Amino acid sequence: MASEDRYAISADWLKSLEVASSTGDSTSFVSHFLSDGWFRDLLCFSWDFRTLSGLEKIHGFLSEVVDGKTRLEHSGLRDFKLDDHIAANAPSPFKLPGPQGIQGVQGAFTFTITKPAALGRGFFRLTQDTDGKWKALTLFTNMQDLVGHEESSADQYGLHEDRKMTWEEDIDARFRAIEADPTVLIVGGGQAGLMSAARLRRLGIRALVIEKNARVGDSWRHRYPNLTLHSPAYQTSMLYSPYPTTFPNYIPKGQLANFLDSYAVHQELCIWLSSSIASTPVYNSSSARWTVEVQHGDRKVFVNPKYLVLAIGSGSPYIPTWNGMDGFQGALYHSDFHKDAEQFRGKRVVVVGAANASADICQDFVAHGATEVTMVQRSATCVMSSTTAEKTYYKSPFPEGTPVEELDFRSNSMPKAFFMQLKISGGTQHTKMLDKELHDGLRKIGFNLTWEPSPGSGEVGLEGFVFIRQSSGTMLGISCSKLIEGRVKIKQGDISHFEKDGVTFEDGSKLSADVIVLATGNEPIMKAARAILGNDITDQLLPPVVLGLDSEGEFNQTYRPSGRPALWFASGPFGISRFFSKHLGLQILAKELGIA
Repeated sequence: MASEDRYAISADWLKSLEVASSTGDSTSFVSHFLSDGWFRDLLCFSWDFRTLSGLEKIHGFLSEVVDGKTRLEHSGLRDFKLDDHIAANAPSPFKLPGPQGIQGVQGAFTFTITKPAALGRGFFRLTQDTDGKWKALTLFTNMQDLVGHEESSADQYGLHEDRKMTWEEDIDARFRAIEADPTVLIVGGGQAGLMSAARLRRLGIRALVIEKNARVGDSWRHRYPNLTLHSPAYQTSMLYSPYPTTFPNYIPKGQLANFLDSYAVHQELCIWLSSSIASTPVYNSSSARWTVEVQHGDRKVFVNPKYLVLAIGSGSPYIPTWNGMDGFQGALYHSDFHKDAEQFRGKRVVVVGAANASADICQDFVAHGATEVTMVQRSATCVMSSTTAEKTYYKSPFPEGTPVEELDFRSNSMPKAFFMQLKISGGTQHTKMLDKELHDGLRKIGFNLTWEPSPGSGEVGLEGFVFIRQSSGTMLGISCSKLIEGRVKIKQGDISHFEKDGVTFEDGSKLSADVIVLATGNEPIMKAARAILGNDITDQLLPPVVLGLDSEGEFNQTYRPSGRPALWFASGPFGISRFFSKHLGLQILAKELGIA
């Protein structure tokens, strides 16, 4: 199909959709979808994230009454225009994975929102129905900015004749204002907390970050020595601040930690280090303020923010208990506390767990001369090679040098639930074929593989594990060579109990060990949240879980209403935090303006 035809198809469909939207005709609007089409909306039609599939559900949502009007009428989306300022966003062909080989025309567009007055951006994927008419397989609508309150990027310093303050004086004054009266208190100074604070600053919202560690980046700096990010640098870049081109593609944890430290400085973020919440926060509905007692270094300080954002990371170490653990005479610790494999040179090592951390730590022990290293696999693992991940999961549709925000927008234009359907219907099978040699090698040494997050749920592959289980139970095949070469042995089965010199399994077999490392993951974020918030507040959250997917395929709680006034959660990998920090900022800004 010629590019002129793709443009004409897209322009005609978009023009017709705009007529339906601007006239508030829900029936006509929904007629632009395939019968099994998908609609994802972020903040344009409600102050929440929604994904709907099928004409009945889409029509039902848009027909709901808000202030005496249907959602479609109330929001008043109009001024639809194709958005081709980046060539890759202009109308183009697409083909989705799976045996059906769905093909069509896709493209980005811009629009305005009447209530609230806002700017939006969308993305469509059109295919032909049985009558040959072009209809939406997927439609994505996303609020970009509130009119009159767009993100600021103006140069406040530089060569201005009327400048009255130096940069240092301005920073000092702004920090003192934030500390005296923070609008938002962010608990946690990891990547999610930092990007949320940077976004809020650009939106003109005072945000104070408290970080329990003595230095920004310590949450990464203190992890096991040979850790590198398992995602390429482009996908894991920080908001507003890409990594230097001299950085490796897979960034070591120490280098990342130092970058986060510098990021806080360059983004001019107000952070209290060595600080944590000292007692259960209290929300006063009359004043619409929190009272939060903060242990700030060696003194306690009370702050009264309007909004509380928990950016508390991946949770504390999960340490299973088995009979006899106290009697084990060797070294026993969780993988979060792995620091020095060299001290165990010549020792027998057992690592319980079979995902990324386990593989990395096994490799560390091998590199430092452990006599014997055994990985205990208690359940099957989803494995993808880094090469295949870069060809599929991490592949960008854009030319090199394109801002990562464009990748975030395109990635999020695809409803997650639909994406996983595509993976189940053939997409995962394709990636498995690419990794056939790797998987065959792992099976030969007794390593069990799976692509289902739970039995019978369907082969959603690595991406599904990321969405549903926050990557738990996955391994990117960077360290698989040590397994296949036999330098790391595999032991299958559940542990029955510990003995003084090793572990015994439920089948009666035994592994002798001088060192046992529990690479058993982390507790749910909500457990850490409950410790901070107390039972009364936590029990009001709906649902009482952070991340994972809800029934529509949206992330639970994260960057969206928590069910508790003035309480938000900011969590997830770099890309999630980078993209959804904007939506967190827009929701808080809308509340400050009295329009949400």
